[in-house]
Amino acid sequence: MTQRPTARIYRGTPGNLARLARALRRGELVAVPTETVYGLAANALDARACRRIFAAKGRPATDPLIVHLHSLQQLSEVAVPNAAALRLARRFWPGPLTLVLPKRASVPDAVTAGLPSVAVRMPSHPLLRRLLKLCGRPLAAPSANRFGSVSPTTAEHVRDGLGRRIRHILEGGASAIGIESTIVDLRDPRRPRLLRPGAIAQAELERALGVRVPALRPGSPVRGRSQIAPGLLQRHYSPKTPVTLHRKISAAAVKRCPLNEAWLFVARPRRLAGTNIFWLDPRGNLRGAARNLFRRLREIDAKKFDRIHVERAAGEPKGLAVAINDRLRRAAAVPFGQPQ
Repeated sequence: MTQRPTARIYRGTPGNLARLARALRRGELVAVPTETVYGLAANALDARACRRIFAAKGRPATDPLIVHLHSLQQLSEVAVPNAAALRLARRFWPGPLTLVLPKRASVPDAVTAGLPSVAVRMPSHPLLRRLLKLCGRPLAAPSANRFGSVSPTTAEHVRDGLGRRIRHILEGGASAIGIESTIVDLRDPRRPRLLRPGAIAQAELERALGVRVPALRPGSPVRGRSQIAPGLLQRHYSPKTPVTLHRKISAAAVKRCPLNEAWLFVARPRRLAGTNIFWLDPRGNLRGAARNLFRRLREIDAKKFDRIHVERAAGEPKGLAVAINDRLRRAAAVPFGQPQ
């Protein structure tokens, strides 16, 4: 049986961008760089093209996609904005913020998991912005990986996971932020909710809106029921190697364990060294830690350890540490509300 060829990685030249824009208009899939993680894009107004995303990823139809826009003017073409949404959009777009709003009829049910709402954002990555403009269509794009696995932050990560399932990958360098966008539910602007933490912190949202933005604390999702937004499943962003999440890891605990178990810290540990010791940022800078999180999980996973022990990030209760710990908690599949 002949294997499908591996996806081609395209440099971001004007000719390549024009070629990929034509492919998207034809209903093909293109993996694209964003400032958060790489996404798998299709024309958001083409239901058949969007169903190809679900097939390529092995993603359940109950998990909606995020629609990416080139300009604020496009927002009213796919969603019904309100004053609170426009305030956040003008403050944080282009950038890593997704808004959930009532959808327009132009958006296929395949994009929204059959719900009357749609998740939208305006990315800041310059190559994706040029591609969006050339394409002339909003693009639906979840992370460009097999469903539930570690998100990709480089073009090579995409090719490793989806290389024989798609044809086109746009090279845009390593993702600058490294974790997925913040998601805010603004279907009722009087009751905003933080659905998924990200680089735009809860405290920033509250300052911008002038009201409290409580965070959703999801339990296990109901089987067969559509999620209001992506990234809400209890198990997600997971390497093949089992992950154990710790509030704090002591040097004594590490020394008692065999070398076939890996240890991952936010900052470089002072008293520990070895082939099974890893960290996200030498000084524990949270932006650096977020940027390196998925890359490091992939690196450790490839080394075939029996288990990965990870220490939680420490930081402000409404800051970036919350987003890092959210990803770690889902990677370890620790139920929310349960101590770890």
